[in-house]
Amino acid sequence: MSDAVSALNGQTHDGFARVAEAGLRGMVTIRADLGSAALAGALAALGLSVPAQRGIVSAGGKAVGWMSPDELLLLCDYAQAPQIAADLTSALADEHALVTVVSDARALFTVQGAKADQVLMKLCPVDFATLPEGELRRTRAAQVAAALWRSGPDEISVVCFRSVAGYMMGLLEVASRKGGEIF
Repeated sequence: MSDAVSALNGQTHDGFARVAEAGLRGMVTIRADLGSAALAGALAALGLSVPAQRGIVSAGGKAVGWMSPDELLLLCDYAQAPQIAADLTSALADEHALVTVVSDARALFTVQGAKADQVLMKLCPVDFATLPEGELRRTRAAQVAAALWRSGPDEISVVCFRSVAGYMMGLLEVASRKGGEIF
């Protein structure tokens, strides 16, 4: 079996903001009744809670984001994802639920710097001036389906399908080139 590698092997670009493919990151999709006590208990065992609509909560190196009325995306250490998925599957065994490891089907990017918003303003129909920390948005970046959130004071994280990671990196790289600042 070959070693796992991220979509772009941690590729980076430094412009007026720093763009980086975040490397291997564990991701688990959870499709379930988000009001389920079993789901709340399973997430609590991980130190997390069910996020509010369009929310993302994090603790202990893990995060869980609201993706739709019956879907969450859990982010964790890459190596932990299979065990976390197995534990969640077991905890939700008596519920109508689906838990799937999607780590190798997704790519995670970070855009960092005081003008990180400006990179994504060029690509996404989102009002970044009103996007608070703790809110996850499903949107598009150019023609790519994406989810994004403020993952730090001067950082925005973006998740997309791995199959379009090269295209996403190209979009972010061009949008962050020095001299391309909006203001």
